[in-house]
Amino acid sequence: MLSVRITLVLLVSLVPIFLLAGCSGEQKSVDTSAGSDPLEIAQNDLVARRFQESAPQTPTAVESAIELSEKYARLSDEAATLRQQNQEIGARNQQLSAQAAVLNSQLEQAQKELAQANDLLIEMRIELNNWKADILGFRDEMRNAETAQLETLFKILKVLGGQVDTAAAGDQNTGAVGSAAASSSRSYGP
Repeated sequence: MLSVRITLVLLVSLVPIFLLAGCSGEQKSVDTSAGSDPLEIAQNDLVARRFQESAPQTPTAVESAIELSEKYARLSDEAATLRQQNQEIGARNQQLSAQAAVLNSQLEQAQKELAQANDLLIEMRIELNNWKADILGFRDEMRNAETAQLETLFKILKVLGGQVDTAAAGDQNTGAVGSAAASSSRSYGP
């Protein structure tokens, strides 16, 4: 049993060696037979190059380690830059939040002041309308008082014996203070 296993191991290990030796021998025979036609030589060269170029070149462990360390250094630099940008953005965000809080308080204060000013304007408008009504009322009272004074003045003039033309005085200046003076200076005769 042991000898069979050893024989199998030797066969398995020698088969690839014979196959590789046989392939290289065939390739030489193809090259010699294709040597006569230049077109076949060019095609064989292209085929050979294609297989040679496509053969993967595996980097060594040192080259892989160097490449990975370079990638790690590059990525760690990017990570540091991104952390720095994140910190700057966070600081700017805090600054803007503080400014927003200050501006919101100022806005609320301005809104309160505007509401107070609006209320004050409404009160002033109401007072102005009341004042206008009072002035109009006082004007009417003054006219009535003037009329009463004129009537009294005419009565006094009649008692003193003056002749008063009430129709002419009423037509010239009805309701004016100057009309009483004008009518009183007209007729003081006996």
